[in-house]
Amino acid sequence: MEAPSTTHAEPAPSLWRDTSLSTVIAGFVAVLIGYTSSAAIIFQAAAAAGASTAQISSWLWALGIGMGVTSLGLSLRYRMPLLTAWSTPGAAFLATSLPGIPIEEAIGAFLFSALLITLCGVTGLFERLMRHIPSAIAAAMLAGILLRFGLELFNAMERQWLLPLVMLTAWVVGRRLWPTLAVPGVLLTGVVVALLQGQISAQDIPLTPTLPVFTAPVFNPMTMLSIGIPLFVITMATQNLPGVAVLRAAGYQPNSSPLMTWTGGATLLLAPLGGYALNMAAISAAVCLGPDAHPNPKKRYTAGVAAGVFYMAMGIFGATVTGIFNALPSILVLALAGIALLGTLSAGLASAFEKSEQRDAAIVTFLLTGSGITLLGIGGAFWGLVVGLTVLKITSAKATS
Repeated sequence: MEAPSTTHAEPAPSLWRDTSLSTVIAGFVAVLIGYTSSAAIIFQAAAAAGASTAQISSWLWALGIGMGVTSLGLSLRYRMPLLTAWSTPGAAFLATSLPGIPIEEAIGAFLFSALLITLCGVTGLFERLMRHIPSAIAAAMLAGILLRFGLELFNAMERQWLLPLVMLTAWVVGRRLWPTLAVPGVLLTGVVVALLQGQISAQDIPLTPTLPVFTAPVFNPMTMLSIGIPLFVITMATQNLPGVAVLRAAGYQPNSSPLMTWTGGATLLLAPLGGYALNMAAISAAVCLGPDAHPNPKKRYTAGVAAGVFYMAMGIFGATVTGIFNALPSILVLALAGIALLGTLSAGLASAFEKSEQRDAAIVTFLLTGSGITLLGIGGAFWGLVVGLTVLKITSAKATS
């Protein structure tokens, strides 16, 4: 007679039971890294579009609410730590490309980009479409977009050397001693130095919840082509692809199509309020994917839920976040943005020039994108992508002939 089984079925997931202090801390650190590493870039992007203070606050409100709802909802739905983020490279692209473009046309381009992302999710075209853009070309375009931020970090030292130099030193030391907290350490160092120099005025920081501001979109075909398409490519190639890859590397196997559908759909709803691009997180998500978040991989989804709650809190008080950045000296925000993007810039360059047979196309893409030129009313990022793909096609044909 067969002995009865003594094994017990694993209890059904329970958010309350599965949540631990470590997952809550992981969610908080993920949000902290996301905001301290790139909120300054969002601020610059909104300002480049000519946004008012109320509109800049609305951008942060929309992005915070969007990241919060999608991170919380996706993590609960799929029981995985599925964190979303704003597109930091996308914001860097907007900061360099939006000056001179009316904010209403920018909103129209955001909606166009979001529609393309949503369609990629709904139709399942995400992975098939991105295969036509080699990683070297996408990385070179990303590096070209970020080049100006890295250069301006050092150009700033010519005007005021102490603050940027101290912040850069803090980043170098942080990368050696506490890599995941290096950028928050840079922000803290910069704030302390600026306070000692009397450069911070915190008198006008509002502590009330933010009210979103609706901006009616205008659909200008030229703006949709020069802003919407590069934003779509940047978000998909440099944010969503790495975000899904990080999840799979950690042992999670999500179906990427619904993730694109939900992030693209959320962007469609929030773009008129300033939510220019939501995507799967990579760097900040990594904090919630390892054993430090929770020893049991099946319970790490609660870190994504915690991050969603913190994101929404940051979004609700978007005006406070805006006020804090207004109180900081511009040189600090400039240095913080440049330092925060150094790692992404170096990774992009390494990936762009890794394969010798693609280097000709990569260097053309990188320099044309980084030049910041505008041809026929279309920005350099689009031309960098088009010309880079053309050069790659020609050189690949020569190599195989």
